[in-house]
Amino acid sequence: MNWANRLTLGRLVLTVLFVIALSSNWAYGRTAALLLFSLAGASDYLDGEIARRYGIITKFGKLMDPLVDKVMMAAAFICLVPIGAVPAWVATIVVARDFLITGLRLLASSEGVVLPAERLGKHKTSWQIATIAYLLALLATIEVWPGASQQSWWQNAWRYGGDALLWITIGLTIYSGLAYFWRHRSLVRES
Repeated sequence: MNWANRLTLGRLVLTVLFVIALSSNWAYGRTAALLLFSLAGASDYLDGEIARRYGIITKFGKLMDPLVDKVMMAAAFICLVPIGAVPAWVATIVVARDFLITGLRLLASSEGVVLPAERLGKHKTSWQIATIAYLLALLATIEVWPGASQQSWWQNAWRYGGDALLWITIGLTIYSGLAYFWRHRSLVRES
């Protein structure tokens, strides 16, 4: 197993630890979740960069990298719903899109075709990571500075910044999913 694939599997482990931290009642659980999520997000960039730079792109990586991304993002959006950071409908759209794309990849795999992640999907994932990291940073701020949520800058950052990022993320999530299906519509038609 090459280093890029190890980083992909490491991101899966970081995702599990992230969920544990964010779901815990630890004194600095949200801060720990932010750090774990940031490491996972950085590993998403690094594994692809290593694979491309050293020419070690594998079928395992083509399949598992986007799948682990989907697990990471679904876990993050779902865990942020009970906290009130993300509306349930947003998490539903993110998870539904990812299930549908995974289903399309499974269909392609049954035909002997591996559908790698595309540039638009990578942009979508980058915006999702940025959105989650932003929301986690604001939540972590409250742990470090309990009075922050009473400050107008924090409230504006939460309301306007968070909403703007969520809308961009949802727009890209829907658009990239529709575009991916459109590009690979022949697979659906043939089956």
